[in-house]
Amino acid sequence: MFLTPSKMPGKVLGGICLASVASLACALIAQHGFGIKPCPWCVLQRGIFILIALASGLGWLLQKTRPARQASLALVLLLALAGLAAAWYQHDVAAKMASCDLTLADRILTGLDLENLLPSVFMVTASCSQAAAYRLLGLPYEFWSGLLYLSFTLLSLQALRKR
Repeated sequence: MFLTPSKMPGKVLGGICLASVASLACALIAQHGFGIKPCPWCVLQRGIFILIALASGLGWLLQKTRPARQASLALVLLLALAGLAAAWYQHDVAAKMASCDLTLADRILTGLDLENLLPSVFMVTASCSQAAAYRLLGLPYEFWSGLLYLSFTLLSLQALRKR
């Protein structure tokens, strides 16, 4: 009998890609439709979600090739861990700062010149302390992104263990 490979890693990659795109869409709707202004750490997390969407989408397209699928899952895992760290830092440190100027997020965004490349997605319009006041269903926005990053971490770990 032939063993069929698990379809779970491919489904995980497709789901992560869709969830990342949906997360970015929600952030843009909140910003442009409801006036929620993003800080540098918010915008950095948007960038991480875009990178996760690209990595998982490519892995989903190449899911029949095990090395490509595994590399994609590993990259998603690393990016999700970076996103978790960014969400934690935003909540625990940056939200208590009067200004986010010259923080790691601000330096990355400035260095990559993302505000000029795509201002409707990457323009910073609030300080970290201002962004800390925004809530969705009673929780700060960075909690929601942190929960999504955590789920991506757990899903990619589980999919990496599948043979």
